[in-house]
Amino acid sequence: MIESNPKLETPQLGERGNEGIHLVIIGAGLAGLAAALSTKLANPTHKVTILETVKELQEIGAGLQITPNGTRLLHAWRLSPVLAPLAAVPSSLSVHRYDGTRLLAHEPNFQTQCLSRYAHPFWDVHRVDLQREMVAKCISLGVELRLGARAVDVHFASATVKLQSGELIQGDVVLLTDGLWSAIRPKFLGKPSPAILTGDLAYRITLRADELTGPDADELRNWIRNPTVNFWLGPKAHCVGYSVSGGEVYNLVFLCPDDLPLEVVKLEGSLDEMKQKFAGWDPLLLKFLAQVKGVHKWKLMWLDALPEWANKEGTFFMAGDCCHPMLPYLAQGANSSLEDGAIFGSLLGKVSKAGMKEQLPCVSRIYQKLRMERGRMIQLESFKQRDDSHMEDGPEQEKRDALMTKQLGKDELEAPFPSRWTCPAIQPILYGYDAYAEAEKAYRESPF
Repeated sequence: MIESNPKLETPQLGERGNEGIHLVIIGAGLAGLAAALSTKLANPTHKVTILETVKELQEIGAGLQITPNGTRLLHAWRLSPVLAPLAAVPSSLSVHRYDGTRLLAHEPNFQTQCLSRYAHPFWDVHRVDLQREMVAKCISLGVELRLGARAVDVHFASATVKLQSGELIQGDVVLLTDGLWSAIRPKFLGKPSPAILTGDLAYRITLRADELTGPDADELRNWIRNPTVNFWLGPKAHCVGYSVSGGEVYNLVFLCPDDLPLEVVKLEGSLDEMKQKFAGWDPLLLKFLAQVKGVHKWKLMWLDALPEWANKEGTFFMAGDCCHPMLPYLAQGANSSLEDGAIFGSLLGKVSKAGMKEQLPCVSRIYQKLRMERGRMIQLESFKQRDDSHMEDGPEQEKRDALMTKQLGKDELEAPFPSRWTCPAIQPILYGYDAYAEAEKAYRESPF
């Protein structure tokens, strides 16, 4: 057994020696794939191996909102040409009262504003489409993807991974990206690291435009094929709807109080129960719900701030949901995972085999400095957005609505604005972030 010691545009290429190092990534989710392709683009001499538990990558998942801080990276990785036909490009973003009786906020030129402010688009994509293209890009770059390879232990100081089969995989660096339920994270921290309940759950629904039936089908198809982003804010709940898959699939997420048993994380939901919970909401939403054949509901869970995301030797790192699971209220989970991968790969690309013992500790320090504070900030802002979106009817809700509606039609909003998606104080922090520029700036300030 391995001893698990918890204490043990296009990116620019860094300086490198003749021989690369071996990066072993645990998990083929977005953070792992982003780190793999970012590393190979930064330094093709590095060897990258991804270990993934499942025996085949399944065609499952739901919609993702890739904001300009994420599409900036897809462009840098030359994925934009293949993903553009698969993305839905929303022209506007609107916030409604839950019952559809009042428009609270509306950005009719939302896409144009994103391009003008951040030089990159706002895309809505299906997770399957994004993962598939990222996998293909990784393989084209020479990344080894091993399916059916469950990692059960890591020797952090020596960067050795033990598989369930007993096989040992020796690397120079290990990156853990195995999600919220990681069994390896507690070993690294040296203490239990359980997921924390938020008190909310999500109903996730996807509907294909070509499968809609009944008298409302044409109206709903037109809504799906003319992509927009829409939010409905209600008492203790809200809904978000947007198109994916080139405008042929509609993604609906209803967020409401958690009523699942304590030990249950995911459960097949009752359509009648869901419709009863959202009776009285916007008639358009009820027309969509009438098309639903089945639904699942998930607990929303997160982690409190971790003390570290890497060891001081720089032989072990964490990224993505295993160290900073993001709640969906600002849609930054996928985007943050892409940012993690970009910064990690950019820094690791500058490491040489000959100098890695001196250089990897610098990567550890810079990576954590760049990523931990931002990750925590986004987590906290996500909770604030939940609070602003889930107000019960009353004085506070009326104050929120008045603050929003008085700015309808204005070209420039005033901060603070209850919808952080368009808030002039929060949106630039989220969407204007350039992971590669941040990594390069930090490296220049403290080269190794």
